[in-house]
Amino acid sequence: MTNALVVKAASLIRAGDIAGAEFALVSLAESHGDQALVAVLEEMPPKDLLAVIREFDSSHESVVNLLVTPEQFARAFVMERLYGDHTHTHLRGMVNAVLFREDANAGEFLEAIGEIDGGCEALVDYLSDRDEMVVHFANYDTFNHLHTEESDAIEKSEASDHDWKEMTWLLKNDHPDMFEQILPQLKTRLKKRLQAEAELEAQEADPTAIPTRVAAPAASKPAPGPSEESAL
Repeated sequence: MTNALVVKAASLIRAGDIAGAEFALVSLAESHGDQALVAVLEEMPPKDLLAVIREFDSSHESVVNLLVTPEQFARAFVMERLYGDHTHTHLRGMVNAVLFREDANAGEFLEAIGEIDGGCEALVDYLSDRDEMVVHFANYDTFNHLHTEESDAIEKSEASDHDWKEMTWLLKNDHPDMFEQILPQLKTRLKKRLQAEAELEAQEADPTAIPTRVAAPAASKPAPGPSEESAL
């Protein structure tokens, strides 16, 4: 049954019927129990599991997101880049739905992500649109941009937004080794973004000026394994 359902889910995903694939997986849990679904998720290729979990977030939950294990999630998480979503909307949605669900141990998920190649790079993508605030927090232990002197470290409860603030707090306080890998990449992105914005403002003020091109931050892609194709 496990293999048959894996094949069925893969077929539905290839046909673009993500809802149908999710329904088939959820039906298994309803008829044979949660552990049966966990076993199927373990057999699914990461790209197929990703195709399902990225379609759901905290406002639109799925049993799949509630049962996926840290290791299963980490394998799928690092493949999100293959979709080329520069807004990272799906990435943030699925991370928040899984790591910050009521019964989840976010630390276990972060540990699994940190142990897999490309995990920290994917977390950089997750935090990329808050790069300035993350760097500020790294320097001053507060998200209040008006504070520019070292302040008392904020408590976790103050950052418990089940989103980027909580993620930043967890990384800095509970997973400092990972945070030290992520922070330089965010600083580089922030620097290049600010340079690009400054040049754009200068060009708007003086349209005759010749802009200096600033290279966009490199987005390294995790190399798919021999059995892992593009998620597209």
